Amino acid sequence: MLAYAAGEPGAFDVLYARHEGALFRFVRRLLGVRLSAEVEEVFQDTWMRIIQARASFSPQGAAWRTWAFTIAHNLAMDRLRVSGRQVQFYAHDEDGDGLEAAQLFSRGLLRDGAAPSEGAHPSAEETAFWRAAGRRLLACLDELPDDQRAAFLLHHEDGFTVEALADTLEINFETVRSRLRYGLKKLRTCMERYLSVLGAPA
Repeated sequence: MLAYAAGEPGAFDVLYARHEGALFRFVRRLLGVRLSAEVEEVFQDTWMRIIQARASFSPQGAAWRTWAFTIAHNLAMDRLRVSGRQVQFYAHDEDGDGLEAAQLFSRGLLRDGAAPSEGAHPSAEETAFWRAAGRRLLACLDELPDDQRAAFLLHHEDGFTVEALADTLEINFETVRSRLRYGLKKLRTCMERYLSVLGAPA
């Protein structure tokens, strides 16, 4: 970022290549299905803000990744507020995200420790189960309050520490912990209700 701000245009290409996927996924999942048509615009606005603010970035203030995700978070939350978002249930797969989302099970979301098989060749039945479970998780995420969903995504998908979350969300440490705790509780309740009906594969 410092090289780009100093006038090296090729440095921007490196930044974009490294962080495009994570930023796009964060914006998409924070906006949810109801605002899916606006994801691309918010994503592009994020990069425009990064470009416009390049001279103001300081590594002494925050890591570049934290700084960039703060911009994405603020733009997405502004869009959610303007939209008057209504929480609804959607059974969706977000272009095949079901299996990708199911990997969150392996990060301790469920008390029973259920997780997709790590074998190289899961059965068709197991694959179908976890694709459905992943779709349900995405739907459960859509039902969370916006602030809890943002905290969950940054912490569990993008690996932000609680300290980095406090910086990114511009809130105090205890508020971050509270959002994570309540969000995780709601997700577990939502997913356990689903798994109790479907039954996890052996």
